[in-house]
Amino acid sequence: MVDQLEPMPGDWTRALAIVAHPDDLEYGCASAVATWTDGGREVAYVIVSSGEAGIDTIEPEKAGPLREQEERDSAAVVGVSGVEFLGYPDGVIEYGLGLRRDLTAAIRRHRPELVITLNGDDTWGGVIWNTPDHKAVARAVLDAAGDAGNRWIFPDAGERWDGVRWVAVNGVEDPTHAVDVSTGLERGVASLMAHGAYIEALTGEDRAAYARETVERHPREAASRFGGKPAVTFRLYLR
Repeated sequence: MVDQLEPMPGDWTRALAIVAHPDDLEYGCASAVATWTDGGREVAYVIVSSGEAGIDTIEPEKAGPLREQEERDSAAVVGVSGVEFLGYPDGVIEYGLGLRRDLTAAIRRHRPELVITLNGDDTWGGVIWNTPDHKAVARAVLDAAGDAGNRWIFPDAGERWDGVRWVAVNGVEDPTHAVDVSTGLERGVASLMAHGAYIEALTGEDRAAYARETVERHPREAASRFGGKPAVTFRLYLR
């Protein structure tokens, strides 16, 4: 683990965040997204599933549309208007050529310089096991960022885009870079709070208190490695 975190690159205008489920971004890096959009940068979201298997008390056919709307609402809080859902089945997403192709198409469609995804390691650190969906999507995102620039790979998936310069992975145990979210934390909290049905099913805690503790905890912990500023952290890969 690096001792001090480097600042995230700032010389970009478009980013695309690709994750497995509604709420994946709100639990980790929505505060960073708010900070970036405040600075005039464009961020779009691609969500691989609709999270329909994520609420035990609501049937998937009802939960899917509900969670999609909660994700759109939460994205709007941090300045994101473009949210796409790919419709993969929640809980059983598999890494493979189909997923790589769909993510390559998304990258070519949005043409980002920065691609963002969530931890795809086996664990969240220690003995907290990661989910198959997160692992499959993160690996496919990293591969698709390269595929998008090769005109001979998935030639039917849109016009080649070789402009991805970095892939940033949030939620990892060994981050390398960070972004100061001093001005984005409040909207990060509000963004998670927009997932009302999900939070209500997940915990008996007060929604506002739960969202604040969840969103602020890691940025406050990272501050000691980033000049005392609350920070959202990433492992940064160069393309």
